[in-house]
Formats: sequence, C-alpha cells, structure tokens
Amino acid sequence: MSSFIETASAENEPLGIPLSELAEGWGKYWSTPAIPFWWRAAAPSSGPWPIPARKADVVVIGAGFTGLSAALVLARAGRNVVVVDAGAPGFGASTRNGGQVGSGNQKFRVKTLIQMKGERKAVELLREGIEMLDGIETLIKQEKIDCSFTRCGRFRGAMRREHYDGMARDLDDLKRYAGVESCMISRAEQRQEIGSDLFYGGSLLPRDASLHPGKYHAGLLNAVIKAGAAVHGQAAVRGITSGGAKHTLCFDNFQIQARDVLVATNGYTRDVGAFFRKRIIPIRSAQLTTETIPAHTFDELMPKRRVYGNTNRVFFYFRPAPDENRLIWGGRANHFASDSALAAYVHLARDALRTFPVLKDVKVSYAWSGLIGYTFDEFPHLGRTPDGIHYAMGYCGTGISRSTHFGRKIALKMLGKAEGRSAFDELGFPSHFFHAFAKPAVPAVEAWYRVRDVMGL
Repeated sequence: MSSFIETASAENEPLGIPLSELAEGWGKYWSTPAIPFWWRAAAPSSGPWPIPARKADVVVIGAGFTGLSAALVLARAGRNVVVVDAGAPGFGASTRNGGQVGSGNQKFRVKTLIQMKGERKAVELLREGIEMLDGIETLIKQEKIDCSFTRCGRFRGAMRREHYDGMARDLDDLKRYAGVESCMISRAEQRQEIGSDLFYGGSLLPRDASLHPGKYHAGLLNAVIKAGAAVHGQAAVRGITSGGAKHTLCFDNFQIQARDVLVATNGYTRDVGAFFRKRIIPIRSAQLTTETIPAHTFDELMPKRRVYGNTNRVFFYFRPAPDENRLIWGGRANHFASDSALAAYVHLARDALRTFPVLKDVKVSYAWSGLIGYTFDEFPHLGRTPDGIHYAMGYCGTGISRSTHFGRKIALKMLGKAEGRSAFDELGFPSHFFHAFAKPAVPAVEAWYRVRDVMGL
C-alpha cells in the first residue's frame, strides 16, 4: 500500500442532534453512526493486509501508541519487527481519545502518592511523569508529525469550594517535589479562563498540551513503516505458546514464531493469556463533538483554547477541536448501552449543558466510544511475565503521554539498554482474588461514585 492513512468517507456532519434534545433523551434518535471525529482527517486504513512473515525477531501485539512507539525503537535498532492488530491499526483508543496530553501524574495527589510509595519513590514517579510530557513533544518534533500539538495548558475546575483548597495544596506539593509550574484561578477570575459559573475556581497547569490523536497515530505509523517494521491489521492473536527461547503466536489461519513478544493492547487486551486477563479491566469511555460554534460565542466559552477537566470522581473533560470552533466533550460511557445507541451519550450532553447552557441549540455532529485499560492499583505497568512476554499497559485514562513513553521504555529494555530503566519498574502488577467480577462491577461502582459526587461525599 502507498499509504496507511485514509480520509474518512463519512459525511462531514453525520448526526445533527441538538444538545438539548440529546440531553433529554428524545426517542426519535435511536442510534448514531458512532464515528470518531478524528477520523475525518485520519481514519484507520481498511487494508487489505497480507499474511505476515512466519518468523520475526519481535512481534508487537497492538498497533496503538504503545506498540508503534516500541516498534519504532526496535526497528531502528535493526530488529525484524512485525506489528499485528486485531482490527485496523489505530482502530482502538489511540484514535478515539480526547487528545489531552498531561504529565501522567493525574491519578493521585502528591501527599497520597508519598503515603503509598514513600517520598523517594513518589518523587521518581512524579519526575518521570514530567519526562513523559516532554518526551512526546520531542518525538513529534523529531519525526516531524503534523498533529496540532500545542502547549495550551489545562484548567481543572473545582466542583466544590473545598476542592479548590485541596487543589491549591496539591499544586504546592507538586512544585516542591517535582518543580511543576502552576497557579490557582479564583472563582472571581475564572471567566478569564472559561465562560461558565459551574466551578468554584480551579487550577491551571500551563505546560499541559493537546494534539490531534488521529494525526499523531498516522504520523507514528508512517514512521514505523519507514523504519522497516511490518504492520498488519485484521490479525487477531488467538493464543501464545511459550517455550525455550521462542514464542509461537497463533492466528486464525497461520502462526508466527518470535524470539520476543510485546503485548501492547491496554483496554483491548484479549486472548493473550491469563496473566493479562487477571490484571486489566476494560472500561468504556465516550465523547461527542459539536458542529461549528459561532466565533464570538466560542471566544466567550474558551477564550484561551485550553484543555479542561474537573474534580468529580466521575469526571468529564472537554476541549476545542484543533483549529476549529467545535467543542469536544468526553466522559464515561453508559455501560448499559452500545456505542451506537443514543443512551450512551445522554449524560455527556447533560454535563455539557450544565457547564455551558448557552449551547442548548448547538447540534452534535459526532459521538463515539472506546475502551481504556484500568488496573487494580491505578498505576500503569511495564515489565515481563513469568513466561517471558513483555508488556506495557494499564494507563487508566491518561494514555497519550504514558503510552508513548512506556512503548519507548519497554523497547529499550528489550534491547538491553540502560535507558530502559523506569521508576515504574519496581511496582508489582497486581491482580485481585475477585478479578473475574471486576468488569461486571464497573457500572455499579461508577453509579455509586456519581451519587457521591452529587451529594459531596
């Protein structure tokens, strides 16, 4: 194939549902095309895909950010690399996320992290988080990837007055232990950042960034191909047999033997062994994108074009589309509805209108969902299984910078390079006695967290 990137063939405005009607759950809208907005400019290629070579130095399972980042390092080191994906490369979370790029330090407050891991380890983890954010910018510049990367900054709104003070203390700790610059925005000042009165002020991380995830994936994929790796879509792994110094990967109609295997599948992990099945919980996340909003309105709502979030346990996040006056809004999906069902996106519309009531007549153009990979300890993990299979996964919803960084780190480990050392190496990858019930329990746990958010518990 001459190119691994295609332009989306869907109509430019496939939905046309007013936010207010979607928020009310009107019955006349029963389903959606579920097309990611990002695919307009960079849709995953549909193939056709030839059968891969039967032997390789390394087989990378998963052609998302992790797998491609690793494959790029390995191929440039002279390894014979085959990347396989169960769907089209990029069909999963890598081209379905919100395009918000943080430091990877967003899951725990600094003091909580110190209590959990001790001050020395906590500082190492925090500093590597900053390395993740800086590293993705460096990679984009080195590979000349046109993906609208910009250090736009992140505003995080406080949903309650007490949240504001907690954020202020945490940012002080983040600066003290990791040197991260930030500031607090009071409620009286927040209109300079966001045209909403929903929040009680908030925090600002000016170095956080945004990008176009579809274009970023496309750029990485093309770099991997140019480096000499082979990439194959529609090649789902059905099992792995390990023995001696080789691994045999079984597919529907063929097998591949490899010296090394990297599992880089995150929320789409399946059929690669019990070790991973017991440790990764797939959780569905959803997003919607509006039609173009008049410039004067958009300037009032998001005057500085940052990325945004909030302090709820079940939080929502949003941002402007790159170079367009469209709102991209995300949060957890309705787990009882498919990604093509209206019900999967009703709560997103409601949260958007709580934040920006003026948008009630603005129409939704795109709505879609994807799977993120959660772990029992809410940390990402990289390493090697007892069977000798390498892995990098478990980004818990902050995947762009983490996945790119972990892909590079695990590849360096596989090459025996000292630069592959990570502060995350010594974190055990825990399972749970009731792991089989984790996925079915997600809707109940999420519902309980939503109740606590509403009640302020």
